Amino acid sequence: MTTDSLPASLSLDFCGLHFNSPLVLLSGCVGFGEEYTRVEGFSNRDAGAVMLKGTTREPRMGNPPHRIAETSMGMLNSIGLQNPGVEVVIHSMLPLLDFSETNFCANVCGSTVDDYVEVTRRFNDSPVAAIELNISCPNIKEGGVQFGNDPDMSARVVAACRAVSSKPLITKLSPNQTDIRENARRCIEAGTDALSLINTLAGMAINIESRQPVLGNVIGGLSGPAIKPVALLKVMQVAEVARPHGIAIIGHGGVRTAEDAIEFLIAGANAVGVGTGLYYDPLICKKLNAGIASYLERHNLSSVKQLTGSLQLRR
Repeated sequence: MTTDSLPASLSLDFCGLHFNSPLVLLSGCVGFGEEYTRVEGFSNRDAGAVMLKGTTREPRMGNPPHRIAETSMGMLNSIGLQNPGVEVVIHSMLPLLDFSETNFCANVCGSTVDDYVEVTRRFNDSPVAAIELNISCPNIKEGGVQFGNDPDMSARVVAACRAVSSKPLITKLSPNQTDIRENARRCIEAGTDALSLINTLAGMAINIESRQPVLGNVIGGLSGPAIKPVALLKVMQVAEVARPHGIAIIGHGGVRTAEDAIEFLIAGANAVGVGTGLYYDPLICKKLNAGIASYLERHNLSSVKQLTGSLQLRR
């Protein structure tokens, strides 16, 4: 299967945007849209959308090293939202992108509600297709988890950003909270158009020789195959809240195979995020698309949309 011949069965409408594939390249894993373009055979066209790297109001240097630690079934990252700031992204990064390739979406981060509002306002006047609100980053010392784990704070951020943006808003939810369904409900009431889940799980690693944390920030975000069972459960739970309101879901966490992606769709996701899997295989999207299309054909399904939320619970 080539990029130019993705079957119509893979396409879908996501918050009014046309996705030629249910795959979404996750924020932080593809830089500002150019991270993998130097890899022969890679194409952004293999994904329905690309989430650009998390962007803040002012430049951030990020966390001290070490920032990455490999685990037996994934990795811990503690980048700390290093980025050049929203003005540089808009004026220097976005002009380099070919917006005919796919839907490039901004990822907005902040330490205060005002930060989120200002960055969202700036991106609303840019060519990005949608805006993802990262209210759940576990590896920064301010903001992040503070917003993502508190339904009241989550709703405040979403409502404030909704007031300054006409673009689709996608709210990224944290798994590190007591009741993700309540948080999802509050974000929906506040005006989000879609939900993205799950963000990474908070974790750490220890060097037993020095008896010190491996990561310079101590805490990092765990991603990769280890978190897939948790992510699937959260997607199923949130889908129960989101479906009656017509709220779309990007489900992700440990996707490495077409079977993984199909599980997320069946659990209730409309689209499937790919992140750490890109580090295993930069050309993974071609294989995932081919596998999903083959599954649809074998099961006489004409659209990937027919898979979404098709989970059959035992009675």
